[in-house]
This record gives sequence, C-alpha cells and structure tokens, in this order.
Amino acid sequence: MKEYTERLGYAPLGRLLLRLSLPSIAGTITMSLYNIVDTFWVAKLGHEAIAALTIVFPYQILCFAIGGGTGIGISALVSRRFGENNPEASNHVAGQIFSLSIFWGVLFMVAAVFFSDSILPAFGATPDIMEYSTQYLVITSCGAPQVIFALLISNLIRGSGDAVKPMVIMIAASVLNIILDPFMILGLGPFPEMGIRGAALATITAQSCGALIGLYYFISRKTAFRIKASYLLPNMPIMRDIYRVGAPTSTMEITESLAFILFNKVVSSYGSIAIAAVGLVIRISDLAFMPIIGVSNGLLPIIGFNFGARNFKRLWQSVKLASVGIAVFLAASTIIIEIFTSQIIGIFSKNAELLEVTIPSMRIMLSTLVFIGPNIMFVTAFQGLSKGTMALILSLVRQFILFVPLLYLFSYLYGMYGVWYSLPSSDILGFMVTFAFINVEYRRNKVKGSWKDVSSAESVT
Repeated sequence: MKEYTERLGYAPLGRLLLRLSLPSIAGTITMSLYNIVDTFWVAKLGHEAIAALTIVFPYQILCFAIGGGTGIGISALVSRRFGENNPEASNHVAGQIFSLSIFWGVLFMVAAVFFSDSILPAFGATPDIMEYSTQYLVITSCGAPQVIFALLISNLIRGSGDAVKPMVIMIAASVLNIILDPFMILGLGPFPEMGIRGAALATITAQSCGALIGLYYFISRKTAFRIKASYLLPNMPIMRDIYRVGAPTSTMEITESLAFILFNKVVSSYGSIAIAAVGLVIRISDLAFMPIIGVSNGLLPIIGFNFGARNFKRLWQSVKLASVGIAVFLAASTIIIEIFTSQIIGIFSKNAELLEVTIPSMRIMLSTLVFIGPNIMFVTAFQGLSKGTMALILSLVRQFILFVPLLYLFSYLYGMYGVWYSLPSSDILGFMVTFAFINVEYRRNKVKGSWKDVSSAESVT
C-alpha cells in the first residue's frame, strides 16, 4: 500500500504524473482503437450500420456517465482517505462497488431491453437504421453490469495510486474485442456471420472479461484493499460521500449525453449519411481525446492525496504540469488531423457521398482540441478539491449551456456547416470561462497561506 500511496506526496511530479497517466493512456487508447476497429468492420455493412452505432452511442455514454462518475467519487474518496492515513475507511469505500454495480447495471439493461422502440427514435434514429440500432442497443445493454463494475474497480484501484492494474483491465478487454470483431461480424472461422449483432456480442464478451480480471485482482488480495463481508452491505453515509464528488461528474456526463442526443437529432434532419459522418469523426477523435482522460485519471489521485495532506503547492504544480503537457500533445494531434483528414477517413469508407460530408466536418469539429485538454484538467482539479458542484457547472458551460444554443443558432443560420461550427465555438468559450475560475481558486489558496514548500525531491522535473 505504501508503495502506491505515499509516493503521491513525495515522488517527483513529472515522473509521477507520467507513471500514473501512461498506463491509463495506454488503456484508454487501446479502448479507442477497439472503437476504431469496430467501426472499420461495421463500415463494411454500409453507412447505415455506422449511423446505428452513432445513435446508440449516447445511451452508452449514459452508462459510462453513471459508472465513471461513481468511479471518480470512489477514486477521490479513497485517495483522500489514504492521504489522511486512514486505510480502513478506504476499505469501507471499496466494499460498496458490488452493490452499486448490480443496481445501476441491471437498471440500464432492463431499460434498453424493454424500451428500445421508444429510446431510439428519441435519440434521432431514422427509419432506415432502426433495425441495426435496435439490435446493437439491446445486445450491448446486457453487458451494462460488467461495464459499470469494471469502471468502479478500475477507479478504486487507481485511487490507491496503482495505475497499472486498471490499464491491464482496459487493454485486455479492448484487445479481446478487437480480435473478436472480424470473426463475429463477418463470420470467419467457426463463427457464423452475425453482422452488427456480432459487433455487439464481441463487445459484451470483452467487457465481461475486463470485469473478471478486476474481480480477480480484488479477491486475490493484489490491491491495497482488504475488505470484510460486512463492508459489502450498502452504506448510505459512504454512498453520500461518493456521490458528493461523483454525482456532479455523472450529471456532467449525463448532460453530455443529452447534448449528444440533441446534436444527433439536428444532424438526422440531413439524413443517415450525416449521422454516419458524425460517427466516424467521433471514433477518430477518440484517439486524441483518450489521452486527456488518461492524464486526468493520473492527476486526480495526486490532487486528492495532496489536498488531504494539505500540500497545496504540490497540488497546483501538478495541475499546471498536466495542463501544459496535454495542450502540447493536442496541438500536435490537431496538425496531423488537419493535414491527413482525407487519408484517415479513406481507411473506413470509399463512399463518395460519405466522404464529401465527413472530411469538412472532421476538420471543423476537431480544430479546437488544444482547448479541451486544459479545460478538463481544470475541472479535474475542482473534483480533487472536493468541489464537485463547481466542476459540474464549469463542464456544463462548455458541453451544454454554451453548446446547445450555439447548435440551434448556427444550424438555423448556416445549415449543416453551422452544426459543425457549434462544437469548436463552445470549446473556445468554455475554456475562457473555466480558466477564469481556476485562476480565482488558485489565488484563493495562496491567500489562505496553506502553502507548503516543496523540496528538491518533489520538483516538477
């Protein structure tokens, strides 16, 4: 336990942030590669199949919103308890992941199985993609309990300062999905040709594998946690603490899903080709976006631990380092995307009509990645400081409060191109607002005087 937790307070920040971020980045990039490979094989079924995946995506975001938000709350809470030198309290938190996974997972599964005919049209599904969308939604929803459990146990382990095991969970699941996709979609080897059903079955098989690996780590005592049977019972005070930080994150991501649904509804007025174009852009953008999530995951336990230890100087040095580093990476990624847009899209489809819509939309929508990364680091800082409400508000500014009005205004004024421009416009304005608030919080900490000196061993080098 000491190996993973105490270094959060004394290890050199640069190397520590890399050590915590790189495994998560590797895991999330592998997961992103799975999405890209999945789309590559599904694209062989036609643009309607890509559009179906795009329509179902907001429902998957909802599932990840609950699992991810709950996981963030768990990670922040256990890292803070370790910082307070109270491992027993962390064990109490760890026991809650089982009941939470079952409750939320079954809820998502039942809703999709029994109400898909109502959900999908509300999400923007056009008649020509309803069959594909229904198949993919119903089958993938059966993996919701496994998805949420994998998210919770990964965040739990990461909160103790161990970033390697969550990486293994994500990579194992994603690699298995990548391997299964062509066999189950196209019917290679002993598998029958199942089309989009095969893509969905490959997904839930891989998700179950990831959940089992996480469970193995837990019950074989390969983590920092040692729980008793009594800790497995739902504990309302602990859950309140989890959702005090996690609920704003879940609400933030739920709102993101709602914004995506509205976005798809507007895009669907231009046909399934436009929906498929959005799907391709999202899958490709994941390669650049997933490292943001990885760095955020690495940053959060550092902030939580040093907040618990009252070491504000080290805390803010970590925020600055993460923000600058991710901005540099995203600037380079944007240049590559803008130069090689045609070649990247051409990997998935040669359909001239689809290319005509996708190429300009990708260049426009991904032009402001450099603002998104630091924005998310600032929001992560508020989460680690247990200011979940502020994190929620600032995320809503970019993802909903600014985005939705711009979406409808620009689409009315400029048509389909206005839809594409609404995203980068909200990214820039959202960054400006978040930067102003994080600067105020930073100055408030300095004025309080709770600012420890950082030794040379704790420098940013």
